[in-house]
Amino acid sequence: MALRRCWRFVGLVPRLLWYSTAPPGTSPPAGRGAVSAGFVNPDQGYKSTGLKLRGFSSQPPATDVTYDELKRLLSEQKAVVIDVREPWELREYGFIPGSINVPLGQMDTALQLGPEEFRERYDGDMPLQTDSIVFICLAGVRSKTALNTAASLGYKDVQHYPGGWYEWAEREQHKLSKGFWS
Repeated sequence: MALRRCWRFVGLVPRLLWYSTAPPGTSPPAGRGAVSAGFVNPDQGYKSTGLKLRGFSSQPPATDVTYDELKRLLSEQKAVVIDVREPWELREYGFIPGSINVPLGQMDTALQLGPEEFRERYDGDMPLQTDSIVFICLAGVRSKTALNTAASLGYKDVQHYPGGWYEWAEREQHKLSKGFWS
């Protein structure tokens, strides 16, 4: 019974997701399956009518930060940089100066702590929901997950560094060697 009820909506979804670029005020041909102006009649087919797929997403658009942008944000202290790697990774590989270490597994609860408890646990100031936050990890995968977690908790200005520690260390090493030999 429930399957029959859902089956009725099968034809509705394509009609809602696709729309034509027809001028306003024009309507599709009448007949079975015709819908209001601006939508496609599925019985007419999807020939080259300039159709575009509408994109809907509950997630904010991901904003990637480049190495140069991250360097600028750190030097100007315009963003809170949160490294979501495990503490052993920071000891083994290194860390970006000025970043706060909050492991990804603790991110959800950490961003809901009080400011004093956050400072006590993570040795840094808790970001406000209006602060600019940049998440980093080893290679850019966990930082993307942290970005989505923060966005779901109401943080507005969230970004991530997709190059991660690997790119950071490579660029910093290159700068050190270039400066040394120049």
